[in-house]
Amino acid sequence: MSETTPEPGWYSDETATFGDRVAAAREALGVSQGDLARHLGVKDKTIRAWEDDLAEPRANKLSMMSGVLNVSMRWLLTGEGSGVSPPDDIDAVPADISSIFLEMREIRGQALVLGERIGRLEKRLRSTLKMRSE
Repeated sequence: MSETTPEPGWYSDETATFGDRVAAAREALGVSQGDLARHLGVKDKTIRAWEDDLAEPRANKLSMMSGVLNVSMRWLLTGEGSGVSPPDDIDAVPADISSIFLEMREIRGQALVLGERIGRLEKRLRSTLKMRSE
């Protein structure tokens, strides 16, 4: 007998991300990424970046998005509060597979942090090289 957990991407505290919650709320309303982008005054690729956890909205867009999606800002950010309920027909996946998804999310988050760090270092290096060449 194998232990099961909810499918990754649906609201469990250990697996859901900001992007998962944005996508879930948008899909629950039957709104496309393009429609949400138009409502918020942003580009489609911005919505994709938010849902892929590659970027986060500014406070004013977060506030607008919570209103458009009819969920609380707190729920979007933390998964707590007024949000979207998981569907009744969630297929359960084995716990070992769920743990793999969780580890992949953690690694992706670490990669994003490292990418930002590399960007800052590159900027410092360019600045230092520019000062030396002057």
